[in-house]
Amino acid sequence: MSAGSIELFKTALIMLVVLASAVTLYSLLVPLLEGNQLKRRMGAVSNERESLKRARMDNLNDTQGLRSESKGMVKTLVDNLSLEKVLAAADLKDKLSQAGLRGQRPVYMFYLFRLVMPVLLLVFGLLYFVLLNPMEWRTSQSMLAAVSMMLLGYYAPGIYIKNKAGKRMASIAPVFPDALDLLLICVESGMSIEMAFGKVSKEMAENSIELAEEFSMTTAELSYLQSRRQAYENLARRNNHVGIRAVSTALIQSERYGTPLGSTLRVMADENRQMRVLAAEKKAAALPAKLTVPMIVFFLPVLFIVVLTPAAMKMSANL
Repeated sequence: MSAGSIELFKTALIMLVVLASAVTLYSLLVPLLEGNQLKRRMGAVSNERESLKRARMDNLNDTQGLRSESKGMVKTLVDNLSLEKVLAAADLKDKLSQAGLRGQRPVYMFYLFRLVMPVLLLVFGLLYFVLLNPMEWRTSQSMLAAVSMMLLGYYAPGIYIKNKAGKRMASIAPVFPDALDLLLICVESGMSIEMAFGKVSKEMAENSIELAEEFSMTTAELSYLQSRRQAYENLARRNNHVGIRAVSTALIQSERYGTPLGSTLRVMADENRQMRVLAAEKKAAALPAKLTVPMIVFFLPVLFIVVLTPAAMKMSANL
């Protein structure tokens, strides 16, 4: 092994140790810095409720609509460069809502990162792959690597939002049928649908903060929006899940045609429980196929060693 390869290996090993130390320190400090996550999220929902109330009161008192917001530096940059048109993303607000990011600030931050990250990663790629060139690649290969880094920077914000939305939905989907059962009990006990959503949001906070947040948001929208239909549609749009969309559609039809809410919620709760069982059965059925590669890579070599080593030792002794 040449001296340059040894130095490159040492540098990579030092970077790996530093990265592992940083990840360990982050994992130890984050729980201490987060504080009460439930209290923080419920406070954010409460602020959203108050903003809906202020928006409704402003619409009633002022025919010109909402007050204009003061522009920040990021918003000014995005508006001046017309990034919403140049770097347009389909259904961006819905995707941000599904990831739990609400308001205009995440939209502007998304466009800012989509502008800045490709440039930064392209500069890093040119410096690392073209100028330093530790891999000793040809110029065409180095330029291709730098362009790949730029494309990664362009798609990285969308990938981050998609992963965040997937984790959020993974927390909501398993407990949603239980929330529907509680909602059914509250409605059949005589509560209004607004009070029922508010009560269930408090009860489900320990099982899923994200679901409690969604139900609290729905409670606020049912209280302050012009129609309940719009609140149910917003619930379906914020959660890209088949069961939640079906429940929202059923609630809209119940609101429109006057069908009993209890019967609707009972049917939807049964369907969502069946969907949860089917999802568990699907994961269980896929488990043998997923275990095939780990068994081949890790178990079979050890098994062969255990079985064949005594025979090889006996044969070597006889020979």
